[in-house]
Amino acid sequence: MTAVTTSLPTAPASSGAASPATLEAEGISAWFADHKVLDRVSLTMPALEVTALIGPSGCGKSTFLRILNRMHELIPSASLAGRVLLDGDDIYDRGRRITRARREIGMVFQKPNPFPAMSLYDNVLAGLKLNGIRANSSGKDSLVEECLTKAGLWREVKDRLRQPGGALSGGQQQRLCIARSLAVRPRVLLMDEPCSALDPTSTRRIEETIADLKEEVTIVIVTHNMQQAARVSDNCAFFLAEQGTPGVIVEHGSTDAMFNSPQDSRTSDYVNGRFG
Repeated sequence: MTAVTTSLPTAPASSGAASPATLEAEGISAWFADHKVLDRVSLTMPALEVTALIGPSGCGKSTFLRILNRMHELIPSASLAGRVLLDGDDIYDRGRRITRARREIGMVFQKPNPFPAMSLYDNVLAGLKLNGIRANSSGKDSLVEECLTKAGLWREVKDRLRQPGGALSGGQQQRLCIARSLAVRPRVLLMDEPCSALDPTSTRRIEETIADLKEEVTIVIVTHNMQQAARVSDNCAFFLAEQGTPGVIVEHGSTDAMFNSPQDSRTSDYVNGRFG
């Protein structure tokens, strides 16, 4: 199937950005071969807010995140049931292209994955060709500056855009990956433990970037850092898999309520560091 090409707006982000969207998971169950890892998980992730997925390792948070932009199906043994709705439209609908889903719902991984031999400039633009987006030189220049600025990296790298992405520090590489994700105008940005391998200064900068980005894109973040979840998120969902059972959401709600007045004792124990 031939990709449909579109022209990239050369206007600033405020006029060219895609509209943010509410993401909803309805009754999501997931398997790897015959091993069930999620059981009937439902969650609404509101537009222009940060939703944090918290819980111990092995409870299905990252699997759930990958399901939200159709990466789960890349694993040969993987299967799922349920629906994922982007402003009411099922991203798994047979008539919906997988490339469209991944363009509208971007992903930033736990380990920074820039193309190490590719320049910073070309790293930011790497998603355009994949998504069939064309732009002239001035449009590309504007987009690179815009996305690096949003990712909090422009001032640090503006004089070395032709240097390879692998020359950056770990924290800078992660912000470069955020910039690359933003270049295709996602409506939702998924982040899988984006600060787990970073030092405190880089972590702070990523968190500042998240705070800025939520003004124009819906964000879902997996984190094991309870302080980080409290700092950056508006809402939390607590995942748990007990005694070999599949992962479920024990409780979800506003971050303030989840940390200060949780309804389930297991939530209170987890957010206060008594297990996990």
